[in-house]
Amino acid sequence: MAAAGLEILGMILTVAGWLGVMVACCLPMWRVAAYIGQNIVITQIVWEGLWMSCVVQSTGQMHCRVYDSMLGLPDDLQASRALTVVSTLLGVIGMALAVAGAKCTNCTSDRANKPRIMLAAGVTFIMCGLMLLVAVCWTANGIILDFHNPLLEETQKRDFGNSLYFGWGASCLLILGGAILSCSCSSKAQNNAVPKRVDYSGVKSVSVNGFDRRYYV
Repeated sequence: MAAAGLEILGMILTVAGWLGVMVACCLPMWRVAAYIGQNIVITQIVWEGLWMSCVVQSTGQMHCRVYDSMLGLPDDLQASRALTVVSTLLGVIGMALAVAGAKCTNCTSDRANKPRIMLAAGVTFIMCGLMLLVAVCWTANGIILDFHNPLLEETQKRDFGNSLYFGWGASCLLILGGAILSCSCSSKAQNNAVPKRVDYSGVKSVSVNGFDRRYYV
């Protein structure tokens, strides 16, 4: 019963984390314009994401442009894009493994393999969260270095966008959910390994030709 509860909790956390990965991947707000110096009062806001950059005017109009060349992007943005895509795919694989290894499903005929499948799902979700965490932290480190670069103009400096916060939250949910799924797998394996008690009270001596065996030497 405890293993089933851990499975449900782990799957809820991992699904929520995977949805956070999708939001962080699609939302063009990894870098936003920094409000410092002469850039405090501005008529437009600049957003930069993994796939496009957007400019929001003070009138509310927004214009977005997809990046023309992938090779022309900064190294941290290229790496973040690749890591986020791989993290998304690992999340899909992890959900498929979690469904196959759950106690309430019949995706596999051998129920003894379910703990191993659930363990694989937990490890996959942990890898998914770590990849997203690396992508977000890499981008955040680049933003911090550019922000404190005295050679860079104030209009070119950027601040943390909402996508980074979504990424940090999603990576924590994925790592925590994957760890819980792995713990549920170990508890299921322990339950399956408990030996059954044999009742010897019903064993009686066998008689041959009407005589008890204790009369034989």
